[in-house]
Amino acid sequence: MSRLRSAVGQFVADIREQKLRTALTILGITWGTVAVVCLLAFGIGLERQTRKRFHGLGDRVAMVFGGRTQKPYQGFPNGRWIRLVEEDVHLVEQEVPEVVLISPEYSGWGTQVRYGRSITNPNVTGVYPSYTYLRNVIPEMGRRFINDEDIEHRRRVAFIGNRVMELLFGDEADPAGVVGKQVMVGMTPFTVVGVMRPKQQSSSYSSRDRDRVFIPASTHHAIVGRRYLNNIVFRADNAEASQVAQRKIREVLGHKYKFDPTDEDALPIWDTTEFERMFEYLFLGFNMFFAIVGSFTLTVGGIGVANIMFVVVKERTKEIGIRRSVGARRLDIMREIFLESMAIVTIGAVLGLILSVGIVYLLSFIPMREFIGTPVISRVVAVVTVMLLALVGMAAGFFPARKAAGLEPVECLRY
Repeated sequence: MSRLRSAVGQFVADIREQKLRTALTILGITWGTVAVVCLLAFGIGLERQTRKRFHGLGDRVAMVFGGRTQKPYQGFPNGRWIRLVEEDVHLVEQEVPEVVLISPEYSGWGTQVRYGRSITNPNVTGVYPSYTYLRNVIPEMGRRFINDEDIEHRRRVAFIGNRVMELLFGDEADPAGVVGKQVMVGMTPFTVVGVMRPKQQSSSYSSRDRDRVFIPASTHHAIVGRRYLNNIVFRADNAEASQVAQRKIREVLGHKYKFDPTDEDALPIWDTTEFERMFEYLFLGFNMFFAIVGSFTLTVGGIGVANIMFVVVKERTKEIGIRRSVGARRLDIMREIFLESMAIVTIGAVLGLILSVGIVYLLSFIPMREFIGTPVISRVVAVVTVMLLALVGMAAGFFPARKAAGLEPVECLRY
């Protein structure tokens, strides 16, 4: 306890003697801490926002499209078009157990949707009830999506995107108020059964869901008269099962349509799981870059701490000699210098963390959340920052402390 009290007293005395020098050194650590925390917080916020927008497309979903064969197969030439039909959905559902959710997707432009004098030209899409879970097309509270009875009875019901609601109903655009009202899809009246809850969506293969009108697939087929699907949407249990499902789907449909199951152009599949994995690697590199840039700034502050401690050792050379001559051990000298270095780093780190929290809080009010997200001081940010500060503090204190401990008492007394 007496040694600790002595070390603290010596540290306070050094600060009083060299106020400006110590303040500038602490400022270097503070600024380095702010750089690390804010850059990593910005990176984490951007990653979360991007994931949120990407998941607007759906979680772990894959889209199967009809394509054109590039390989001859069983006497059939290449260049044949493969067109998907609704029966293929049931075939895949029966033959590929890895698929847990699946829906056809009839999709088309050019059909006007009208309410009163308001007219819009959305994408009118025919789907199954499972589509709501596949694509995160979630109804507003208390409303519903298309159900099995709608499919079975070919009901003329519509689930509309929130943007379509605003365009059609204007001042009356309230999810609770528009349910039950009739809109004209082409020349056919449809009853609105639900409105999509607003969501962020950064990717789409035809149009944003907010700009769509969803109707039962059976009704779409009956009214529009289209035989062929635009695509099939499905989900497997996990990324590995998705790969197996894709291979089996090509085998099953390849057998039906007589094309080589290894011919990926015959049946293109967009697996969002692979796309999301690419995002993971991208943001891993992104955050590592931010951490490296911030650590460089923090290292500069650490060099400042090391420099000031080398100066302290030089100024106290005679004192160190006297202490060594009266019985102080090398470890005692080394501990004292090391603790002083760590104290400077700790003070700078605490000030930097407080300042970082304030900066991140203020940034949350800037209207850019939809695009780059909100900076977040997460557990990862805290752990990385503390680790970097610990490394800088130990490095900045070790070398001056080792030099001080290595001084010979006789040489110190001659200084």
